[in-house]
Amino acid sequence: MNYDVTITIALKEGMLNPEARAIRHALANLGFPTEGLSTARLYRITLDAADAAAAEEEARQMCERLLANPVIHHYTIEVE
Repeated sequence: MNYDVTITIALKEGMLNPEARAIRHALANLGFPTEGLSTARLYRITLDAADAAAAEEEARQMCERLLANPVIHHYTIEVE
C-alpha cells in the first residue's frame, strides 16, 4: 500500500543558522521585524509499505542514514 510521508528537518536549538539570520535581516529591512526565525527542509515521499508503522520506520531510516545529521538536526515524520 502507498503512504505519503512528510519529513521535516531543522537545526536543533542553539545551532547557528546563517540562512535564517539573513532572511530575518532582509525582512527587517523590508519593514517586517521579527522576534525570531528558523528554517527547515521539507521532504514529501511516497512509500510502498505494509502499514503506516513500516512506512514511518523506513522514513526514520532515511533520516538517520542520509537526510539528517543527528548531531545538529532534529526531524519529524508524518505518515498519511
